[in-house]
Amino acid sequence: MFTGIVEELGEVTAVENLGDASRFRLRGPIVTEGAQHGDSIAVNGVCLTVVEHEGDEFTADVMAETLLRSSLGALTVGSRVNLERPTAVGARLGGHIVQGHVDGTGQVLARTPSENWEIVRISLPAELTRYVVEKGSITVDGISLTVVEAGTDHFTVSLIPTTLALTTLGRKQPGDPVNLEVDVIAKYVERLLGDRAQGATK
Repeated sequence: MFTGIVEELGEVTAVENLGDASRFRLRGPIVTEGAQHGDSIAVNGVCLTVVEHEGDEFTADVMAETLLRSSLGALTVGSRVNLERPTAVGARLGGHIVQGHVDGTGQVLARTPSENWEIVRISLPAELTRYVVEKGSITVDGISLTVVEAGTDHFTVSLIPTTLALTTLGRKQPGDPVNLEVDVIAKYVERLLGDRAQGATK
């Protein structure tokens, strides 16, 4: 489990096409400290498994399904990525519960800067609209954020200077893709209520 609090801004150093998958090598001095084969690291909100680790770099295999359903397929050498290790049991939950299982992708639609923060508008796939509510939580490229406005086909988030400086959202421009993970609690509630409604009709 992750919390959506990005630990560092890493970098893609190599991409190898494996046919039905890709192997990424990524640099991240903080997240690789003490890393071992089989450990999990979230890359732009996608939970990946460490295959190899050397120095401040690690490699991870990404299967075709993940490449199709996330924005990782658009990464190239030099791309900056948000990195986070799983949270330790008993640690503070600084963001919200994040699984690293991307529900879909959106696109940055607009950026509206102000003196002390910036409003970013992001497109929202129709199948995810019901899970996004004003003042609720959403994960964008692995970043735990609070929804400011929840529209039918978009939502907005307000970014403080720290988020702009230390994550990929400070660099994303209109048209750029982002990974989205909605609050897992909303999905469980929907399923439970749906099962209860079905049971009542039997």
